[in-house]
Amino acid sequence: MTAYRSGVVAADFHPVTRAFFRGRTVAVPGGSGFIGSHVVEQLLELEALPRVLSRRENPPFLAHLGARIDRRVCDLADLGQAREAMRGCSVVLHLAATVAGVEYNAAHPASIFQSNLAGFFGSIRAAADLRVERFLVTSSACVYPRDCAIPTPESEGFRDEPEPTNSGYGWAKRMEEFLGAKYAEEFGLSVAIARPYNAYGPRDNFDPKSSHVIPALILRAFRSQDGALRVWGDGSHSRSFLYVDDFARGLLEVAARHPKAEALNLGADEEVTIRETAEMVARHVSAARGVRLTPVFDPRGLTGQPRRHCETTRIEAALGYRARVSLDEGLRRTVAWFKDHEDLALSPHA
Repeated sequence: MTAYRSGVVAADFHPVTRAFFRGRTVAVPGGSGFIGSHVVEQLLELEALPRVLSRRENPPFLAHLGARIDRRVCDLADLGQAREAMRGCSVVLHLAATVAGVEYNAAHPASIFQSNLAGFFGSIRAAADLRVERFLVTSSACVYPRDCAIPTPESEGFRDEPEPTNSGYGWAKRMEEFLGAKYAEEFGLSVAIARPYNAYGPRDNFDPKSSHVIPALILRAFRSQDGALRVWGDGSHSRSFLYVDDFARGLLEVAARHPKAEALNLGADEEVTIRETAEMVARHVSAARGVRLTPVFDPRGLTGQPRRHCETTRIEAALGYRARVSLDEGLRRTVAWFKDHEDLALSPHA
């Protein structure tokens, strides 16, 4: 059961984006996951023909779409498989990624780095071999260094080293950006690069071993038996959160209208502390459960990047893009989805 559907419709996109995707066969490596499933739904709104490349035969987040999409089981690290799965596609949106929260990232930097790049190598090489018309690199704000400027401009993406607690993922995403730009330079591949900030929303990863902060807080709030919502750190560290509908819409706008092989930050122009976020989560889950929850902070917890605030000047100037869903409203929707779909949320769906 996947009752949630994206609230984004074709009219929400720029006319150029609608024209670009209409009737195109679009390969979406990673299209069965959290972000990918929303991108696929939005592609259908744009009258595109999505082809989902996944390691799973029957991904649960796509079950409600039935025969409207083409599903291909594929190991992207195998160039032959990747090439065959993409044959006939004119656009490739590379969303396949091994993504995890701070604790998992800190403990598995080599595994995270290798896993992300292995699939990316196959995906971009196959796209170049098949001479696709557009390739989207989905990077991450994890490329930025720990002491980055706040708000953070795109120019700091390769300064110093990525924040140490997510170094494997940050370096992998830097290398994906680098390789995308060099494929454009050497092979003439038309490349767009999005550099998104922290995503959240329905279908997020709620596995406590690898989840990010918002799904981790929501799960803890639903499982709390003593009224305490326990939070890592003192709550002073901050993030720029982006609701999944806005995230997916932004990826498609960047792919269609910014094929310049240079990264654009994709996020909301706001900085919210984890304390503020935890208080909102506690309020929404309290209403959903009919109990009163109060955040309790543990200063000893691992917190990762001290501050994040997305600089949106370039994407607003280039594409007129702005996030539309507030954090409070996005959390309300996410909590409601989790309440109705807890079994699905906690099932393996990579």
